[in-house]
Amino acid sequence: MDYEELYASLIQTEKTLNDNIKLGVRLGKTIGKDTESGDLKDLQKTLDQYAEVIEKQKAALEELRQKAGGFDAGAYFESGDFTNQMLECCRERGIDVHGEYPVFEMFPYRIRIDAGNQDLYMDRKKVACMRPSSFADMIQTGQAKLNKAFFNPASFAEELAAAYDLAALKFNRKKDGDILLGTIYKMLVPMARSRREYDQQSYAFDIARLYNRKNEVAAIKDGRHFQFGPSHNNGKALRILDAEGKEQYLATVRFYQ
Repeated sequence: MDYEELYASLIQTEKTLNDNIKLGVRLGKTIGKDTESGDLKDLQKTLDQYAEVIEKQKAALEELRQKAGGFDAGAYFESGDFTNQMLECCRERGIDVHGEYPVFEMFPYRIRIDAGNQDLYMDRKKVACMRPSSFADMIQTGQAKLNKAFFNPASFAEELAAAYDLAALKFNRKKDGDILLGTIYKMLVPMARSRREYDQQSYAFDIARLYNRKNEVAAIKDGRHFQFGPSHNNGKALRILDAEGKEQYLATVRFYQ
């Protein structure tokens, strides 16, 4: 089952519908002129033509209903066809995909497929899209927009350092020791309702941008440098993409003189 086949069929009928709509508009203008000028002979002829156009519009509309209604969306999702075609479209666009059905990460987005309801979720937002290529375009456009958004690495490094210091104080850690990035996130965003607005995926994306532009921040204002560290347990690490699009797992950070 392939949505592209349905799409090709739908656009043919859509063209017929739209062509008749345009013709109807032109005939409507002629009707107006005929009634204004009193050309009843041409008016009758135009009205007959308009009636034919309406019948063609109704036929095209019904054909669209039949085609759209005849597509088994449930089977399309539950068979895995949608997922496989979506992943192929992502590969064609060079989109990094991590994870397994029904949850994937297309950094920094978290994608969930609800086959039972034929729904897609991009982070927490439901996305109305059954066309794999359109969804892949949506991801690509969103990633490009995020990457072009303004980001001040020095400012974020200062915020990260402040959260790092709070964590070191709260958990009695060495001032220059490694602290889990997950722990620092909780210091950075202490309130649960705030985490809905700035979730861990958004945090990971900012960490990635700082990691990729760390050469722009020689040190924070108090003179300290910072260093990210890996972990033997990737379950405690943030998965990011570096400047070359390769995955990296960052687990800790430390600020030191």
